[in-house]
Amino acid sequence: MTAEKILSNTRKVRRRIFFFSLVLLLTVLAAWVMADILWRGGMNSCEIAILVLFTLLFAPVSLGIVQAVTGFIVLWSRRDSTRILSRLEDRPDPVDLPVTAIVFPIYNEDVTRVYEGLRATYRSVKKAGHLPHFDFFILSDSNDPNKWIEEETAWAGLCKQLQGFGHIFYRKRKVALNSKSGNISDFCRRWGRKYRYMVILDADSIMSGDCLVKLAQLMELNPRAGIIQTAPVQVLSKTLFGRLMQFSGSLYGPVFQAGLNFWQVDEGNYWGHNAIIRLAPFIEHCALPPLPASKIPRAKYISHDYVEAALMRRAGYEVWLAYGLGGSYEGGPPTLLDMAVRDRRWCSGNFQHSWLMLSPHVRPINRLHLFLGMMSYLSSPLWFLFMVLGTLQFWIASRLSVHTYADDIGISSFLDIGGNRLAILLFATTIFLLFLPKLLSLFLILRDRRTARLFGGRLRVTIGVFLEHFLSIFITPILMLFHSRFVLGVLAGQKVSWNPQRRGDRSGIHLREAVASYWAHTLIGISWGLLAGWINPAFFWWMSPIFIGLIISIPFSILLSKESGGAAGHQRKLLLTTPQENSPPAELAELQTNLNTSQQQMPLPESLQKNCGFMNVVIDPYVNAIHITLLRRHSKRRMDTPYFQQLLSCLIAEGPDTLNRREQMALLMHRGCIAWLHEQIWTLSADQLAPWWVTALHQYNQKTALSP
Repeated sequence: MTAEKILSNTRKVRRRIFFFSLVLLLTVLAAWVMADILWRGGMNSCEIAILVLFTLLFAPVSLGIVQAVTGFIVLWSRRDSTRILSRLEDRPDPVDLPVTAIVFPIYNEDVTRVYEGLRATYRSVKKAGHLPHFDFFILSDSNDPNKWIEEETAWAGLCKQLQGFGHIFYRKRKVALNSKSGNISDFCRRWGRKYRYMVILDADSIMSGDCLVKLAQLMELNPRAGIIQTAPVQVLSKTLFGRLMQFSGSLYGPVFQAGLNFWQVDEGNYWGHNAIIRLAPFIEHCALPPLPASKIPRAKYISHDYVEAALMRRAGYEVWLAYGLGGSYEGGPPTLLDMAVRDRRWCSGNFQHSWLMLSPHVRPINRLHLFLGMMSYLSSPLWFLFMVLGTLQFWIASRLSVHTYADDIGISSFLDIGGNRLAILLFATTIFLLFLPKLLSLFLILRDRRTARLFGGRLRVTIGVFLEHFLSIFITPILMLFHSRFVLGVLAGQKVSWNPQRRGDRSGIHLREAVASYWAHTLIGISWGLLAGWINPAFFWWMSPIFIGLIISIPFSILLSKESGGAAGHQRKLLLTTPQENSPPAELAELQTNLNTSQQQMPLPESLQKNCGFMNVVIDPYVNAIHITLLRRHSKRRMDTPYFQQLLSCLIAEGPDTLNRREQMALLMHRGCIAWLHEQIWTLSADQLAPWWVTALHQYNQKTALSP
């Protein structure tokens, strides 16, 4: 069944014309009211700039509002002719499945979290009875020796426990070229032709077996589908900030997703993970082009997902959003600061897409996706500039008495409310429209008592919505300044490195870290508040939500990073509770249990922790054998070269602390060196070894003696 049979191209065009006409109408109406407020007595250059900025900024707001209202209508009516899941629901007979590859690209991640997530997904697939149809691949780009060895050991242990040899594979790339996109490309070159489909999961992703099976079935039923993207739900957050994001995503996400699917239909977007991809067209058409006019030779896109979706659509394949398909989960940043660090990378990646927007072969909807991705960050400095100009104009109007906004002319004369009241009305309407999507989502939850019970009950979910909205008022200006700084950095040509993302929870932000990160926010907030109070007390209260959020950014971010606040609500099932907590799926319950158990490990002495991976691979025969087996059998570099001989002698005589990470990785990549080191450490006498090795051998013998 093709997309045209569900919704013809003509109907899609009409639907989009209707949708974006509403967006345009709402934007024009708001701009008209703003212009009516500003033009009294003539408009100076500052007021013209304010009007232009307001119009530009209100357009994305209008898009979000119309999208949420549309999604609300779709979900309330419980009918959607373009929902891709309906194709599977209308199919009574089972669908035969080919073998699908499930890949986990990782880079210096928390190994326990990655492998326990893989374990939960694997067991869920097995429980669904479709294990022969799925193979799992751990694709490592880790350049930390400790992480590398831990990944290998955990892979062997997981395969033994699950009897997964032949279904769970591990590969460590020798050269981590082009980060995650290069890792996926390497998999496609080596194994891509053996599989029809590939499911890409993040390091903190979990998917149920039922979800994976349905994705593969949907691909089989839709031969023109190139990518089907699920809508993952954030889970297992412990900090107050994490639970806040988790609650808002679970509650508001369905409304926006249904509205998004309404206008994009089969021209959706790809979010980089928790999606299934048809490998043949992906390999043929979705190779990332080099960035034009880049200062770095052969530079690639940092954020590859939007680009790959555009290339897949250019090749004539469909990209769908499978909203409403349960069983797709992900983790999230535990603190506001971790979210800002992640957003800096995304901001840099999204601005690279400006080159692709100018390509003559990109479809209009994909251009819109790329533009909206850029505007999600560009809007922050524009809002900041808008408020700065508003402050300046208010000072001009109040001090120089050029004209007054209280004049009862124009729309205010028609409504008989006065100019100042018209400005207040526009402000109040804007605030209401921003809150409207949350209100509509709440109506959908309150409609069904059973669904409301999963969120803690009707009263608790209602209080949770208002609590989330209250806290988001203070979060918004903090993120505005962060994003403004990121955009300016991108425009200035600052390089953004793709470091490992902090995915798990942390024990809170320390005061020194908070001060170093938010001192500028606090300074700007205090200065802005004093200036607003000096200009006019009324203007002070008008702008207070903005600069109050900036002033309290240090204690506020520390409060949000604490697990104690989040744990209290979780244990008592009070506020910010989600269905995944009140009625956890089997995959999440198993994952949480395994994570709690795995944290009970025997700690190493502090002197050995820095190089524990190197210690294990050299001393432990089991780890040594696993590592050598997984290395390439043929190495072009000889062991007897002066470089390796110097490293080996230094390592034995002085210990691994004398070698940097690059030198350790070079030795770990060489089969002969690792085998020789293992033999030497166990055969040389204590006086021939560095004290570090003597301590490590003693620790290993002690651990072995305590093992059953």
